[in-house]
Amino acid sequence: MKILIATDGSEFSTAAVEQGCQIAIRPGDEVLVLSGYEDAFPIAAEPFAISTEYYQKLEDSMNEVCEGFVNDAKKLIESKLHNGSVLISTEVFRGSPAQEIVEKAITWNADLIIVGSHGRGFWGRLLGSVSNGVVHNAPCNVLVVRKPKD
Repeated sequence: MKILIATDGSEFSTAAVEQGCQIAIRPGDEVLVLSGYEDAFPIAAEPFAISTEYYQKLEDSMNEVCEGFVNDAKKLIESKLHNGSVLISTEVFRGSPAQEIVEKAITWNADLIIVGSHGRGFWGRLLGSVSNGVVHNAPCNVLVVRKPKD
């Protein structure tokens, strides 16, 4: 089974990763952990223009944060699945989250997408626009995971 797990580092995403660990238990299963960010659009602020270096630093910082999200999720999966029989890979994208998740599910031929019910920051706070967009456009089954009540 090929399982795509999208994360934005939120508690809802952590719940989605943990749910993925319960599902990806057969030897040979593949898990792709995906995170990303949207483009930062230039702001026209006359008379002060924001430099291109600022936008590059912002993009680098956002990419680094997303790398942290996918690496943390991968470590969590590895700690829960001790046998190493599940292939885990990570990827960071730049673009519209729902669209990128769906497109990756198509090109990677995912059997299941797992997302959190709500996000944070640049992924929005919803049944978020991301989880809603994925549910309505995915080429495969989608599991929307809620954070367990404390």
